[in-house]
Amino acid sequence: MDARLLVSLSGIGPRTLHRCADLAAELDHRKVPLSLLFDPRSDGPVTEWIHARTSRGDGLLLHGYDHRIAPSHRALTFGRKAEFAALPAHEARLRLIAAQAALDRAGFAADGFAPPRWLASRGTLEALRGQGFRYCADLGAIHDLRTGEVHRARVQEFTSRERTETVRAFALVLATARAARRGGLVRLGVDAADLARPGLRQALLDAVDVALENRAFGSTYQSLWASPRGATRTSVPSGARLVNNP
Repeated sequence: MDARLLVSLSGIGPRTLHRCADLAAELDHRKVPLSLLFDPRSDGPVTEWIHARTSRGDGLLLHGYDHRIAPSHRALTFGRKAEFAALPAHEARLRLIAAQAALDRAGFAADGFAPPRWLASRGTLEALRGQGFRYCADLGAIHDLRTGEVHRARVQEFTSRERTETVRAFALVLATARAARRGGLVRLGVDAADLARPGLRQALLDAVDVALENRAFGSTYQSLWASPRGATRTSVPSGARLVNNP
């Protein structure tokens, strides 16, 4: 099967919305949909924009509950931003119930979950199953919560901020090229805050272009369980492989 390119966008907020819209327009031109990571605190123009994008074919994943509230377990190890990294099942369940309620109020439905910082504990996976989620996308894989199947593919994103912008940009493009040449899933993740830096924004677009040049086609996380006919293609020959990147 054809290789698939999954581009996820987090950090969507009032101050970053114009940059998110700019990125979406660039990807529309390339026929690559976005997978939008929804923060339950979103409202107003942000929610309206997400509604507009999902109506055009972008995907939607729930992205935690409230990153500002530190988990009661191992908070010092992972911090607030890694909200679900070490939670036991019962605490993860309580947060998921609250997040699903916010999702419902916003008029959205999502069967996928992407934990903050892409880190999810075993308790979180257990809680997600109990709350009816279909899949969980973490740093190294996408977990099918119904069958137990694991689709291994690491998220390629801008690395440690201790490195220079040039090194971070080069590393993203290089890692994406390697993943695309192997076939299967190619996962790119970007925080909207990084789009404020022209070098990083261009590096993301370069990474998308490199993936497309290496026989990937734009897709969303939801479409992994849908008919390939629903995916958006960009001049992709047949015969490429799916999933299970080494």
